[in-house]
Amino acid sequence: MPLDPVALTQNLVRCPSVTPAEGGALALLADLLGAAGFEVHRPVFSAPGTPDVENLYARFGTGGPCLVFAGHTDVVPVGDAARWTVPPFGGEIRDGMLYGRGACDMKAGVAASVAAAVNHIAEHGLAAGSIAFLITGDEEGPAINGTVRLLDWAQARGERFDACVLGEPTNPDALGDMLKIGRRGSLTGHISVTGKQGHVGYPHLALNPVDAMVRLLAALKATPLDGGTAFFDASNLEITTVDVGNPTTNVVPAAARASFNIRFNDLWTPETLADEIRARLAGAGAAAPYEVRFEPTNAVAFLTRPGRFVDLVSAAVAAETGRTPKLSTTGGTSDARFIKNYCEVVEFGVVGRTMHGIDECAAVDDIVRLTAIYRRVLAGFFAG
Repeated sequence: MPLDPVALTQNLVRCPSVTPAEGGALALLADLLGAAGFEVHRPVFSAPGTPDVENLYARFGTGGPCLVFAGHTDVVPVGDAARWTVPPFGGEIRDGMLYGRGACDMKAGVAASVAAAVNHIAEHGLAAGSIAFLITGDEEGPAINGTVRLLDWAQARGERFDACVLGEPTNPDALGDMLKIGRRGSLTGHISVTGKQGHVGYPHLALNPVDAMVRLLAALKATPLDGGTAFFDASNLEITTVDVGNPTTNVVPAAARASFNIRFNDLWTPETLADEIRARLAGAGAAAPYEVRFEPTNAVAFLTRPGRFVDLVSAAVAAETGRTPKLSTTGGTSDARFIKNYCEVVEFGVVGRTMHGIDECAAVDDIVRLTAIYRRVLAGFFAG
């Protein structure tokens, strides 16, 4: 009997796998894939100051080419459970929608890919090549002991991958709207300005750090970073916090702090972007001393250029939905930024309007059609 992706999504949603808890989700997948003939591994990774994270790697076949399905079973917290109209981990179906934390992001995508692979093998076997799964429990958390470590572990074992489909919820409104072929990078910076506290009535005895901060932030925003590229929107810098910690109105504060985040395209690297920011700040004419500090980042812009694999997935989407998906690099970051170092990677999943929200849900029909899309990708990938 074919594996039902809707029932599997329900069962995964019923696993309370809030990062970093495994919640039974990976155990469920391990049992299903093992019964279908996959070699299954459950590596656990840890690092100082971070929680241990359980992961899953499974492979059917040993040779190439190898098609990988990637995803995560960890979910964000439910928030105020009283605001949900359904049990957050109930997996209930109402009016054609399957509800629960993770239903959209991204247990439906995981269930569809597992069902597609298991059913494809049961019906057609696999004469050559391999199908693999990279499933982490650390995508919604620090992303330290998840996909990065799992890929390193797999490479050390001699595993090689040719292409990957990541089942994140990519569609804005309807299944078939959007196929992600890349992602922008992310760089966060912090500016600290040192002034001299004093009475506002005696400004010559003080040094106002706010004046300098205003100049510095204006310099960052004065000129666009770029105009975008053929596949990427323009990079954008957003100031996210400004703080002087001053509760009074007659005191010049001693210091000012601000933070900003840049989502950047493939015209930049974190290093060249940091150099640009430093140059802009240096030319701002700030009258008080300042420092800028950048957080370490593993979110680098990347692009899977249109070609055979992108065309294959796009055609599968069009065949099942009647829509030719837009090739996009919009949105936040995903684990595709790690996978791209090992093979071509695209992202396609269900509609993402409710991800991380109250009453998160996915359409039952979309889960079924997503499974059919993945089946077409498998058939096309191994054709001939």
